[in-house]
Amino acid sequence: MTEASYQAPPTLSRARTLALVVGVVSIGLSAVGFFSSHEQFFKSYLLAYVFWIGIALGSLALSMVHHLSGGAWGVVIRRVLEAASRTLPFMALLFLPIAFGLRELYLWANPVEVAKDVILQHKAPYLNVTFFLVRAVAYFVIWSVLAFLLSKWSLDQERGERGQSVRMQRLSGGGLVIYAVTVLFMSVDWIMSLDPHWFSTIYGILFMGGQGLSALAFTIAVVVLLSRTEPMSRVIAPAHLHDLGKLLLAFVMLWAYFSFSQFLIIWSANLPEEIPWYLKRWGGGWQWVGLALIFGHFALPFVLLLSRDLKRNGRTLIGVAIVVIVMRLVDLFWQIGPLHGADHFGLHWMDVAVPVALGGVWLTIFLWQLQSRALLPLGEPYLAEALEHGRHGH
Repeated sequence: MTEASYQAPPTLSRARTLALVVGVVSIGLSAVGFFSSHEQFFKSYLLAYVFWIGIALGSLALSMVHHLSGGAWGVVIRRVLEAASRTLPFMALLFLPIAFGLRELYLWANPVEVAKDVILQHKAPYLNVTFFLVRAVAYFVIWSVLAFLLSKWSLDQERGERGQSVRMQRLSGGGLVIYAVTVLFMSVDWIMSLDPHWFSTIYGILFMGGQGLSALAFTIAVVVLLSRTEPMSRVIAPAHLHDLGKLLLAFVMLWAYFSFSQFLIIWSANLPEEIPWYLKRWGGGWQWVGLALIFGHFALPFVLLLSRDLKRNGRTLIGVAIVVIVMRLVDLFWQIGPLHGADHFGLHWMDVAVPVALGGVWLTIFLWQLQSRALLPLGEPYLAEALEHGRHGH
């Protein structure tokens, strides 16, 4: 195998150009929305940002899981995961609009609101603008370092340097713990604190499960599309898709378990500090979004992914993956939307335009990173075994 024989196909360049054009046009629309309603723009931007960075962070986590556990499923998608995780430094720059819009998004960032709310005053040592930004910088430094080291050592492995597999495995062990801690705090900072009177002890774990699901569904979509042209058409086999489909089923069930566990804990406790969060989302039209999540985010993918034939068919598997990706965005919309008096359901046009704008930018960066290396980790000791699994797997 040579690196040249596994370079990205020309179709990725066209896809990158398309993503950039769509992103630029949507950025123009979003700019118009910014001047028409600052509050709505920042809320839509937070929705878009958390969704897209969730794919990058979930990819970083899945990459580390693979380095720890091994398996053919991770070898064939490693370059996609690495390319997605290498977008994290760029996402740090795209965090700036949120930093500038803190007062529009968070009650605790508004001194007037803090002055008249005892609970916000009590939480002020943690929920304040300076400490919030310091924590955000720390998160991005940690995530970027993890992504950089794993990508660098993976490239060193391809160049023939020995011992890189062990180094990546050791880093991944501690890296997963660090990922879990930072994402737990990030979920509290960026999403849970939108309603600073509410809390959930399981929310961080639910958030991590959602990131893993987003990343895996996105990776499956990319891999299936790559498998339609050379060189990956001679690599990706039904057995590889079957493995990824089973993993997607597991993540769908995991997300459902965490979601139901959070609801059950809050429902059984019936505490006034917790139940208003669900009450807001079970009325005023938001209940239909919740029902859509139950069926579209869990029931439909769960039933479909039970089929062995579906998991081995790229056309049907990518359909399920796209449904999951869309429902991940709907889930975040359901969490962020009913805030600051928005008790009645309403879908603003910026809730579509801003995610598309940020998605165009993110996909452009992702495709650029994906094109920068061979589509397979050619220095991976178990590459031949992974390819053999695809040819003879059942």
